[in-house]
Amino acid sequence: MKKKLPRIFLGLLAAALILLLGLIQSSTPAAKRPYYTNPRPATMVIAHQGGDGVWPGDTLFAFEKAAALGVDVLEMDAHITKDGVIVLMHDAKVDRTTDGSGLIEDLTLDELKKLDAAYDWSNDGGQTFPYRGQGVTVPTLEELFQKFPQMRFTIEIKKTTNPIQKPFCELIRKYNMQDKVLVASFNDESITSFREECPEVATSGARTEVTSFVILGKIFLSGIISPQFQALQVPYETSESYGIPVMTERFIREAHAKNIAIEPWTVNDPELMKLYISWGVDGIITDRPDLMMEILGR
Repeated sequence: MKKKLPRIFLGLLAAALILLLGLIQSSTPAAKRPYYTNPRPATMVIAHQGGDGVWPGDTLFAFEKAAALGVDVLEMDAHITKDGVIVLMHDAKVDRTTDGSGLIEDLTLDELKKLDAAYDWSNDGGQTFPYRGQGVTVPTLEELFQKFPQMRFTIEIKKTTNPIQKPFCELIRKYNMQDKVLVASFNDESITSFREECPEVATSGARTEVTSFVILGKIFLSGIISPQFQALQVPYETSESYGIPVMTERFIREAHAKNIAIEPWTVNDPELMKLYISWGVDGIITDRPDLMMEILGR
């Protein structure tokens, strides 16, 4: 019996290795999308909410300032109103950033447009509110497509009760923005539904997809993954990584081997920006696009 145990173990090990090799050989890289294959800088400056560290985030004012600065990508958060219009705001409620209250999904566009979208924005810890009362309103996604048809967009869709995927895809197609939009979401269900609705548009990995790639990468098994996404947008470390960095040079190399772009967030430290640029990241999501533009000499 004792002699049989090593044979059984070796047999199981051999079977596992064969299975692993089969998974690696059958895996495929991420499908290419024009968002990344079209000409772009080596490291793109991605203005988080238009540059929330410098201007009131997710407002037309911020996006205009970021575009004038020369950033490569405008990053934003999308919600849908009670009357089916896609608007831009980080939170599901208007309470934190405006002079109003309530869920975006419970308000009409007309009601949202009456709010001061810069009411609570401050860059000095709440001592002053420099853009309060300056006529900064909640923007619609359609307004941005009309204003910046030449720009790339990273648009995070939030989990909503009112369905957002279909009208969102229709809007992208209406303005022929399929090659200029990357869609992100932390919610697995939301991103899966969007991919089914709009398969031609590039997407980033949702929470489960990111977690799987990170964990398998730590044990050198990222090669078995056939990614359904074109980018991974990750922080330096996550609450699930127990202090172990997600962002490493090996992580970037393994992602690139799968045709996956790496775009860390939210990076506002100039030294960390320089480090990531030297590692070859594809873009950096930052509240301080002004600092990153200086670092890149642009």
